Amino acid sequence: QIQLVESGGASVQAGGSLTLSCAVFGYISSYYRMGWFRQAPGKEREGVAVVDSAERASYADSVKGRFTISQDNVKNTLYLQMNNLKPEDTAMYYCAASFGTFRASMPAQGRLSSGLFGYWGQGTQVTVSS
Repeated sequence: QIQLVESGGASVQAGGSLTLSCAVFGYISSYYRMGWFRQAPGKEREGVAVVDSAERASYADSVKGRFTISQDNVKNTLYLQMNNLKPEDTAMYYCAASFGTFRASMPAQGRLSSGLFGYWGQGTQVTVSS
């Protein structure tokens, strides 16, 4: 049983920064993939940033250069550093995980599919005001 617990969501002004954390409880194996997704009201859930145990990271075009995904294997925690936040970043942010790494041949944008992840956290709200 794997449990994911997100934290770090808050209300900030445009241009500000936040760091989201996702604590992983349970054993996910040495080969895994994890990521951050978000869902704004009335919109579909979208992939923001993903990474696997081989350190293959992918980002949505809308956050490239502003967001950084990282992991601390000692603390079993996944992070999302978000800089230069924009109002359009407002959403519920979810942490996700699954067994196995991404296929090396998989296109970077393909790794952002929510269907590749089987475990989900409850989410943490990020609100960016202009």
